[in-house]
Amino acid sequence: FPKNNAYTAVLIRMDPRQAQKKLKDLEKWVENFSKKGPSNASGFLVGAGVLLTAVAAYNSLFTVEGGHKAIKFNVITGLGSSVYSAGTHLLIPMLEWPVIYDCRTRPSEISSSSGSRDLQMVDLTLRVLYKPGRDLQALYRTLGQNYAQRLLPSVGNEVMKAVLAQYNVSELLTRRSDVSAEISRHLIERCKTFNVDIEDVAIVHLTFGKEYSAAVEAKQVAQQLAERGRFLVEQALQEKKSAIVLAEGEAESARLIGEAIKKNPGFLQLRQIEAAKDIAEVIAQGKNRVMVDAESLLFQITSDSQI
Repeated sequence: FPKNNAYTAVLIRMDPRQAQKKLKDLEKWVENFSKKGPSNASGFLVGAGVLLTAVAAYNSLFTVEGGHKAIKFNVITGLGSSVYSAGTHLLIPMLEWPVIYDCRTRPSEISSSSGSRDLQMVDLTLRVLYKPGRDLQALYRTLGQNYAQRLLPSVGNEVMKAVLAQYNVSELLTRRSDVSAEISRHLIERCKTFNVDIEDVAIVHLTFGKEYSAAVEAKQVAQQLAERGRFLVEQALQEKKSAIVLAEGEAESARLIGEAIKKNPGFLQLRQIEAAKDIAEVIAQGKNRVMVDAESLLFQITSDSQI
Protein backbone atom coordinates (compact mmCIF):
# COMPACT_ATOMS: atom_id res chain seq x y z
CA PHE A 1 0.00 0.00 0.00
CA PRO A 2 1.22 3.54 -0.62
CA LYS A 3 2.47 5.34 2.43
CA ASN A 4 0.71 8.66 1.74
CA ASN A 5 -2.92 7.58 1.36
CA ALA A 6 -5.62 8.28 3.98
CA TYR A 7 -6.01 4.63 4.95
CA THR A 8 -2.32 4.30 5.80
CA ALA A 9 -2.54 7.51 7.90
CA VAL A 10 -5.42 6.03 9.87
CA LEU A 11 -3.46 2.81 10.43
CA ILE A 12 -0.45 4.74 11.73
CA ARG A 13 -2.59 6.40 14.43
CA MET A 14 -4.02 3.02 15.54
CA ASP A 15 -2.53 0.43 17.83
CA PRO A 16 0.10 -1.75 16.01
CA ARG A 17 -1.90 -4.95 16.53
CA GLN A 18 -5.11 -3.39 15.26
CA ALA A 19 -3.27 -1.92 12.29
CA GLN A 20 -1.91 -5.34 11.30
CA LYS A 21 -5.40 -6.84 11.59
CA LYS A 22 -6.88 -4.12 9.39
CA LEU A 23 -4.18 -4.65 6.76
CA LYS A 24 -4.87 -8.38 6.66
CA ASP A 25 -8.61 -7.80 6.28
CA LEU A 26 -7.98 -5.36 3.43
CA GLU A 27 -5.68 -7.87 1.67
CA LYS A 28 -8.36 -10.59 1.92
CA TRP A 29 -11.01 -8.22 0.50
CA VAL A 30 -8.79 -7.36 -2.49
CA GLU A 31 -8.10 -11.08 -3.16
CA ASN A 32 -11.81 -11.96 -3.02
CA PHE A 33 -12.74 -9.09 -5.30
CA SER A 34 -10.12 -10.11 -7.88
CA LYS A 35 -11.34 -13.74 -7.85
CA LYS A 36 -14.99 -12.85 -8.54
CA GLY A 37 -14.39 -11.92 -12.19
CA PRO A 38 -15.17 -8.98 -14.46
CA SER A 39 -18.97 -9.25 -14.16
CA ASN A 40 -18.92 -8.27 -10.52
CA ALA A 41 -16.41 -5.55 -11.27
CA SER A 42 -18.69 -4.04 -13.91
CA GLY A 43 -21.62 -4.11 -11.47
CA PHE A 44 -19.48 -2.34 -8.93
CA LEU A 45 -18.61 0.34 -11.44
CA VAL A 46 -22.26 0.83 -12.37
CA GLY A 47 -23.27 1.18 -8.73
CA ALA A 48 -20.45 3.63 -8.13
CA GLY A 49 -21.56 5.65 -11.17
CA VAL A 50 -25.17 5.77 -9.96
CA LEU A 51 -23.99 6.84 -6.51
CA LEU A 52 -21.79 9.59 -7.92
CA THR A 53 -24.66 10.78 -10.13
CA ALA A 54 -27.02 10.97 -7.15
CA VAL A 55 -24.46 12.87 -5.10
CA ALA A 56 -23.85 15.31 -7.96
CA ALA A 57 -27.60 15.84 -8.44
CA TYR A 58 -28.07 16.48 -4.73
CA ASN A 59 -25.18 18.97 -4.63
CA SER A 60 -26.50 20.81 -7.69
CA LEU A 61 -29.55 22.08 -5.78
CA PHE A 62 -29.81 24.70 -3.04
CA THR A 63 -32.82 25.96 -1.14
CA VAL A 64 -33.57 29.56 -0.13
CA GLU A 65 -35.92 29.83 2.85
CA GLY A 66 -38.69 32.38 3.23
CA GLY A 67 -37.51 35.88 4.10
CA HIS A 68 -34.08 35.16 2.58
CA LYS A 69 -32.41 35.96 -0.74
CA ALA A 70 -29.33 34.45 -2.34
CA ILE A 71 -26.66 35.17 -4.93
CA LYS A 72 -24.27 32.67 -6.53
CA PHE A 73 -20.48 32.82 -6.55
CA ASN A 74 -18.73 31.11 -9.46
CA VAL A 75 -15.09 30.13 -9.20
CA ILE A 76 -14.50 31.17 -12.81
CA THR A 77 -16.79 34.18 -13.39
CA GLY A 78 -17.17 35.46 -9.82
CA LEU A 79 -20.44 36.82 -8.44
CA GLY A 80 -23.51 36.40 -10.60
CA SER A 81 -25.93 39.18 -11.39
CA SER A 82 -29.07 37.24 -10.45
CA VAL A 83 -30.77 37.39 -7.06
CA TYR A 84 -32.67 34.27 -6.04
CA SER A 85 -35.77 34.48 -3.83
CA ALA A 86 -37.36 31.73 -1.71
CA GLY A 87 -37.40 28.29 -3.36
CA THR A 88 -35.08 25.62 -4.79
CA HIS A 89 -32.52 26.58 -7.45
CA LEU A 90 -29.74 24.97 -9.51
CA LEU A 91 -25.97 25.40 -9.30
CA ILE A 92 -22.88 23.73 -10.70
CA PRO A 93 -21.27 21.49 -8.06
CA MET A 94 -17.67 22.26 -7.14
CA LEU A 95 -17.79 25.46 -9.23
CA GLU A 96 -20.63 27.46 -7.65
CA TRP A 97 -22.01 27.94 -4.16
CA PRO A 98 -24.82 30.15 -2.83
CA VAL A 99 -24.42 33.21 -0.61
CA ILE A 100 -27.66 33.56 1.37
CA TYR A 101 -28.79 36.77 3.14
CA ASP A 102 -31.52 37.10 5.73
CA CYS A 103 -33.69 39.94 4.38
CA ARG A 104 -36.00 40.16 7.38
CA THR A 105 -35.82 43.23 9.63
CA ARG A 106 -33.56 42.60 12.62
CA PRO A 107 -32.74 44.70 15.70
CA SER A 108 -29.38 45.90 16.93
CA GLU A 109 -28.32 48.16 19.82
CA ILE A 110 -25.56 50.75 19.53
CA SER A 111 -24.08 52.48 22.58
CA SER A 112 -21.91 55.56 22.63
CA SER A 113 -20.47 57.99 25.19
CA SER A 114 -20.07 61.51 23.84
CA GLY A 115 -19.97 65.16 24.88
CA SER A 116 -22.79 67.65 24.51
CA ARG A 117 -22.52 71.27 23.42
CA ASP A 118 -22.05 72.41 27.03
CA LEU A 119 -19.21 69.85 27.48
CA GLN A 120 -21.18 67.34 29.54
CA MET A 121 -20.68 63.59 29.03
CA VAL A 122 -23.77 61.73 27.82
CA ASP A 123 -24.28 57.96 27.51
CA LEU A 124 -26.68 57.14 24.68
CA THR A 125 -28.02 53.79 23.45
CA LEU A 126 -29.93 53.37 20.17
CA ARG A 127 -32.08 50.47 18.99
CA VAL A 128 -31.82 50.17 15.22
CA LEU A 129 -33.97 48.03 12.91
CA TYR A 130 -32.07 47.16 9.73
CA LYS A 131 -32.03 44.79 6.75
CA PRO A 132 -29.84 44.37 3.64
CA GLY A 133 -30.49 46.59 0.63
CA ARG A 134 -31.37 45.54 -2.91
CA ASP A 135 -27.84 45.36 -4.29
CA LEU A 136 -26.68 42.18 -2.56
CA GLN A 137 -23.68 41.81 -4.88
CA ALA A 138 -22.25 45.18 -3.83
CA LEU A 139 -23.01 44.42 -0.18
CA TYR A 140 -21.16 41.09 -0.41
CA ARG A 141 -18.16 42.69 -2.14
CA THR A 142 -17.80 45.50 0.43
CA LEU A 143 -18.96 44.11 3.79
CA GLY A 144 -19.66 40.40 3.38
CA GLN A 145 -22.39 38.53 5.22
CA ASN A 146 -21.69 39.94 8.72
CA TYR A 147 -22.27 43.49 7.48
CA ALA A 148 -24.17 44.63 10.60
CA GLN A 149 -21.25 43.95 12.97
CA ARG A 150 -18.87 45.77 10.65
CA LEU A 151 -21.00 48.77 9.72
CA LEU A 152 -23.48 49.75 12.45
CA PRO A 153 -21.09 50.28 15.42
CA SER A 154 -18.73 52.57 13.51
CA VAL A 155 -21.35 54.58 11.60
CA GLY A 156 -23.71 54.72 14.59
CA ASN A 157 -21.04 56.08 16.94
CA GLU A 158 -19.99 58.72 14.45
CA VAL A 159 -23.57 59.89 13.86
CA MET A 160 -24.42 60.00 17.58
CA LYS A 161 -21.31 62.00 18.45
CA ALA A 162 -22.00 64.50 15.65
CA VAL A 163 -25.64 65.02 16.67
CA LEU A 164 -25.09 65.17 20.44
CA ALA A 165 -22.48 67.90 19.99
CA GLN A 166 -25.24 70.21 18.65
CA TYR A 167 -27.45 70.11 21.78
CA ASN A 168 -27.16 71.08 25.43
CA VAL A 169 -27.90 68.54 28.12
CA SER A 170 -31.22 70.18 28.95
CA GLU A 171 -32.21 70.13 25.27
CA LEU A 172 -31.55 66.40 25.08
CA LEU A 173 -34.40 65.95 27.56
CA THR A 174 -36.85 68.56 26.31
CA ARG A 175 -36.22 67.92 22.59
CA ARG A 176 -35.76 64.18 22.66
CA SER A 177 -37.96 63.56 19.61
CA ASP A 178 -35.96 66.07 17.54
CA VAL A 179 -32.68 64.43 18.56
CA SER A 180 -34.00 60.98 17.65
CA ALA A 181 -35.28 62.19 14.27
CA GLU A 182 -31.97 63.85 13.38
CA ILE A 183 -29.96 60.77 14.35
CA SER A 184 -32.31 58.61 12.30
CA ARG A 185 -31.99 60.85 9.24
CA HIS A 186 -28.18 60.89 9.30
CA LEU A 187 -27.94 57.16 10.01
CA ILE A 188 -30.26 56.27 7.12
CA GLU A 189 -28.26 58.43 4.71
CA ARG A 190 -24.91 56.96 5.78
CA CYS A 191 -26.05 53.32 5.70
CA LYS A 192 -27.74 53.70 2.32
CA THR A 193 -24.33 54.25 0.71
CA PHE A 194 -23.33 50.78 1.98
CA ASN A 195 -26.53 49.11 0.65
CA VAL A 196 -28.04 48.69 4.11
CA ASP A 197 -31.61 49.85 4.78
CA ILE A 198 -32.48 51.33 8.19
CA GLU A 199 -36.15 50.83 9.07
CA ASP A 200 -36.36 52.61 12.44
CA VAL A 201 -34.16 54.29 15.06
CA ALA A 202 -35.19 54.82 18.69
CA ILE A 203 -33.41 56.16 21.79
CA VAL A 204 -33.78 53.53 24.51
CA HIS A 205 -31.25 54.75 27.07
CA LEU A 206 -30.02 58.24 27.92
CA THR A 207 -27.92 59.04 31.01
CA PHE A 208 -25.55 61.82 32.02
CA GLY A 209 -22.19 61.90 33.73
CA LYS A 210 -21.70 61.72 37.50
CA GLU A 211 -20.59 65.34 37.70
CA TYR A 212 -23.72 66.60 35.95
CA SER A 213 -25.98 64.38 38.07
CA ALA A 214 -24.31 65.70 41.24
CA ALA A 215 -24.73 69.30 40.00
CA VAL A 216 -28.42 68.71 39.25
CA GLU A 217 -28.94 67.20 42.69
CA ALA A 218 -27.17 70.13 44.36
CA LYS A 219 -29.30 72.57 42.36
CA GLN A 220 -32.46 70.80 43.47
CA VAL A 221 -31.35 70.92 47.10
CA ALA A 222 -30.55 74.64 46.79
CA GLN A 223 -33.96 75.33 45.26
CA GLN A 224 -35.67 73.44 48.07
CA LEU A 225 -33.71 75.38 50.69
CA ALA A 226 -34.60 78.66 48.97
CA GLU A 227 -38.27 77.68 48.94
CA ARG A 228 -38.07 76.79 52.62
CA GLY A 229 -36.41 80.12 53.44
CA ARG A 230 -39.10 81.97 51.50
CA PHE A 231 -41.75 80.07 53.43
CA LEU A 232 -40.10 80.92 56.77
CA VAL A 233 -39.99 84.61 55.82
CA GLU A 234 -43.65 84.61 54.90
CA GLN A 235 -44.48 82.74 58.11
CA ALA A 236 -42.58 85.32 60.16
CA LEU A 237 -44.42 88.17 58.42
CA GLN A 238 -47.74 86.52 59.13
CA GLU A 239 -46.80 85.97 62.77
CA LYS A 240 -45.75 89.62 63.01
CA LYS A 241 -49.06 90.75 61.58
CA SER A 242 -50.89 88.43 63.96
CA ALA A 243 -48.97 89.80 66.95
CA ILE A 244 -49.78 93.36 65.89
CA VAL A 245 -53.43 92.56 65.48
CA LEU A 246 -53.48 90.73 68.83
CA ALA A 247 -51.75 93.63 70.58
CA GLU A 248 -54.12 96.14 69.03
CA GLY A 249 -57.04 93.94 70.13
CA GLU A 250 -55.74 93.71 73.69
CA ALA A 251 -55.14 97.45 73.82
CA GLU A 252 -58.61 98.13 72.54
CA SER A 253 -60.00 95.65 75.06
CA ALA A 254 -58.13 97.31 77.93
CA ARG A 255 -59.35 100.72 76.82
CA LEU A 256 -62.94 99.56 76.71
CA ILE A 257 -62.62 97.90 80.14
CA GLY A 258 -61.14 101.08 81.62
CA GLU A 259 -63.93 103.18 80.23
CA ALA A 260 -66.50 100.71 81.54
CA ILE A 261 -64.95 100.81 85.04
CA LYS A 262 -64.94 104.58 85.01
CA LYS A 263 -68.55 104.75 83.94
CA ASN A 264 -69.79 101.92 86.19
CA PRO A 265 -67.69 100.62 89.15
CA GLY A 266 -69.95 97.57 89.36
CA PHE A 267 -68.35 96.19 86.15
CA LEU A 268 -65.27 95.15 88.17
CA GLN A 269 -67.43 93.31 90.68
CA LEU A 270 -69.21 91.48 87.84
CA ARG A 271 -65.88 90.27 86.53
CA GLN A 272 -64.88 89.06 90.02
CA ILE A 273 -68.11 87.08 90.29
CA GLU A 274 -67.47 85.46 86.90
CA ALA A 275 -63.92 84.52 87.93
CA ALA A 276 -65.16 83.06 91.23
CA LYS A 277 -67.73 81.01 89.34
CA ASP A 278 -65.04 79.55 87.02
CA ILE A 279 -62.79 78.68 90.01
CA ALA A 280 -65.66 76.97 91.80
CA GLU A 281 -66.45 74.83 88.74
CA VAL A 282 -62.84 73.68 88.43
CA ILE A 283 -62.65 72.75 92.11
CA ALA A 284 -66.00 70.95 91.99
CA GLN A 285 -64.88 68.74 89.10
CA GLY A 286 -61.78 67.54 90.94
CA LYS A 287 -61.80 64.29 92.97
CA ASN A 288 -59.89 65.74 95.91
CA ARG A 289 -61.54 67.70 98.70
CA VAL A 290 -60.17 71.23 98.91
CA MET A 291 -60.84 73.67 101.71
CA VAL A 292 -60.71 77.29 100.55
CA ASP A 293 -61.96 80.53 102.00
CA ALA A 294 -64.11 83.13 100.36
CA GLU A 295 -61.11 85.32 99.59
CA SER A 296 -59.51 82.52 97.48
CA LEU A 297 -62.75 82.15 95.51
CA LEU A 298 -62.96 85.92 95.11
CA PHE A 299 -66.32 85.82 96.88
CA GLN A 300 -65.28 88.72 99.03
CA ILE A 301 -66.34 91.21 96.44
CA THR A 302 -67.75 93.89 98.74
CA SER A 303 -65.49 96.34 100.57
CA ASP A 304 -66.12 97.98 103.88
CA SER A 305 -66.73 101.26 102.25
CA GLN A 306 -69.67 99.81 100.26
CA ILE A 307 -71.38 98.16 103.28
